[in-house]
Amino acid sequence: MVLAKLGGRITGTIKQMKNATIIDEKTLNDCLDEITRALLQYDVSFHLVKEMQTTIKKIVNLEDLAAGHNKRSIIEQAIFCELCKMLDPGKPAFAPNKANSSIVMFVGLQGAGKTTTCTKYVYYHQKKGYKPALVCANTFKAGAFDQLKQNATKAKIPFYGSYTEFDPVKIAVDGVDRFKKENCDLIIVDTSGRHKQKASLFEEMRQVAEATGYSLILKSSKPDLVIFVMDSTIGQAAFEQAQAFKQSVAVGVVIITKMDGHAKGGGALSAVAATKSPIIFIGTGEHMDEFQVFDAKPFVCRLLGNGDWSGFVDKLQEVVPKDQQPELLEKLSHGNFILRIMYDQFQNILNMGPLKEVFSMLPGICAEMMPKGHEKESQAKIKRYMTMMDSMTNKELESSNPKVFNGSRIMRIARGSGRIVTEVMDMLDEYKRLATIWGKVKGLKMLEKGNMSSLSRNKNSQHLSKVLPAQMLKQIGSMGGLLSLMKQMGSGKDLTGMFGGRDE
Repeated sequence: MVLAKLGGRITGTIKQMKNATIIDEKTLNDCLDEITRALLQYDVSFHLVKEMQTTIKKIVNLEDLAAGHNKRSIIEQAIFCELCKMLDPGKPAFAPNKANSSIVMFVGLQGAGKTTTCTKYVYYHQKKGYKPALVCANTFKAGAFDQLKQNATKAKIPFYGSYTEFDPVKIAVDGVDRFKKENCDLIIVDTSGRHKQKASLFEEMRQVAEATGYSLILKSSKPDLVIFVMDSTIGQAAFEQAQAFKQSVAVGVVIITKMDGHAKGGGALSAVAATKSPIIFIGTGEHMDEFQVFDAKPFVCRLLGNGDWSGFVDKLQEVVPKDQQPELLEKLSHGNFILRIMYDQFQNILNMGPLKEVFSMLPGICAEMMPKGHEKESQAKIKRYMTMMDSMTNKELESSNPKVFNGSRIMRIARGSGRIVTEVMDMLDEYKRLATIWGKVKGLKMLEKGNMSSLSRNKNSQHLSKVLPAQMLKQIGSMGGLLSLMKQMGSGKDLTGMFGGRDE
């Protein structure tokens, strides 16, 4: 996860405070001072950090707290709320409407990764059922159209641009009109990168904004949304740049790029939030799936190692085919874990995106728990296991009895997959381990139509407590925390959506 080291430091400080024998003013000040140092080292504005510290001290008035109050929880909750407030301007973000064509214009600094981000944004909405298209009105950067063309072709997204026309306004108008006629409901216009000192480029940006809005078909005065793409590596300077763009065009939302482990990322996030423009996505790498929806509360939850259950379920819903959900639930609830299920779930894990991002959504798991470089090793191992299973017969994949794999079968699988015998045996050992785990949760009940009784929650918690690693169970809060998680799953977003147990 992005800013994992910052999250680890804040989490460690809170844990140290919670383990203190007495919670007094000194304990509170020591905790806040350490969090302040961590935020400042990650380039968060001194003014914002100082304001957060002052607000927390006003909220947590230890002298006024009556006996019996859980001071540790009150301090932790105050820290969480203030971190969320720092990153959330409190303004709702624009959502494209499938009923009408939405025109979205991308603007940003030179080298911020704007063209790549355009494709990621379109690819994300394409998976959500939109019919998107890309228009390259970036005539300032050499090779911009080639880059957009390559990205769009790879993602199977229609695009428009020109090698001969150098007027970005004309390209934008022609592209928008063309895709409006083709009934595209989301049209993205990529513009030239610029910086706040380049007045001529800002004037060009205003002209493109006006032209795309007043095209032959749209007949309105501006695009539906202007997205500002910000490079996180500039840190607190993000505030000044974001303000300059807002003064030129009506910036609606912000996407922050290059958040994969850069120390200045915290500064960029807080600085952009200070401009009162909501951040909607953060880019965490070059690949299409390294693009996260940004929501302050889940982000802070993950930062502090508390997980993002709703985000995890959303990921699962995207990768598990609906027609397979009831059958999968039935088999798992009866402890019937076969090799084909393991293969399908490995495929789902790979489809969910980077493993670090997925793991950070699980409560009690901090992204720092996965050593640097271990993610690629884990993905490579999963792919090796899947290659071995590709060399199995249907009978072997459907069997729940590991004893069917005698020496000759193992040798055949090794030869067919190009692996050695010991690797096939390692894969079968992994299958036995997972089959044992699912055997322990036999009888686990999923929700029906969003309801779960207290008895069902208690039974499910008991089942899961046998399976979860001791460290993860402890960080969740032992059985009490597990029951709270079950209750959270029972209200609103839960696992039922993944398995087809709730009406849409």
